[in-house]
Amino acid sequence: MGAMTDQSSQDMFDDTSKSWARDEPRLLSDWTARPFLLQWSTPVAEKRILDLGCGEGYFTRQLARSSSEKARHLEGIDISAGMIELAQANEQQNSLEITYSVGCATDFTPRLDSYDLITAVFVYNYTTVEQMHQSMKRVYDHLAPDGHFIFSLPHPVNPFMDTGTDSFHFEKSGGWFSGRDQTFEGRMAQRDGSEVSVRCLHKTFQDVLDGLRTAGFTHFPDFRELAVTEKMIAEDEDFFGPLADLPLHMAFKVGK
Repeated sequence: MGAMTDQSSQDMFDDTSKSWARDEPRLLSDWTARPFLLQWSTPVAEKRILDLGCGEGYFTRQLARSSSEKARHLEGIDISAGMIELAQANEQQNSLEITYSVGCATDFTPRLDSYDLITAVFVYNYTTVEQMHQSMKRVYDHLAPDGHFIFSLPHPVNPFMDTGTDSFHFEKSGGWFSGRDQTFEGRMAQRDGSEVSVRCLHKTFQDVLDGLRTAGFTHFPDFRELAVTEKMIAEDEDFFGPLADLPLHMAFKVGK
């Protein structure tokens, strides 16, 4: 299989790109996932960085703003032309020296041969297992020696739990193993009370680890399960409280 074949995901983001555009945290995962991923990614000074599946550039811009010392090269790639159009418009208005281009996670052609850091924030929930493995191999091939790959996924347990809330939930369409590569449609709350549509092509933990191994990674990855914190609940109990003590996301960091 070559490029990503799930055209509906591309269409979904093209159609809803404006609802994702933001420069301040608004989505649930802007609190529960991206700050942690940013902490893992810094410092960025003098690094060559590729943000794969960058969307409209929210996390890419966070990387650029995370330090007074700039990255040597910062680049974002996304399959959605609508998302890239928004990212480029933001860059033209407030330049952070980021370059953006349309490309697919499975067969992307970046501007540089190698990178010190490649990130993929909530990308692989939109790919099949095979496509994720193809992407991980391409990431490995474009990582510099001692480079790092950081990525996140919705926690695969989520659809199989009765969370009691619609703030962040996927509807399962199969079992833990029989549901592999099945599309679980979901919703994620925004703090203004609205929500965005999200989806997850179900994968097991083994699928992720097998992908890293077959790509060529030999180091065991750092792994974190991400959830709301007591500090978040104290700040806004109505928004974060219903998700207390629930696994929301998982994050991986692996070195070459």
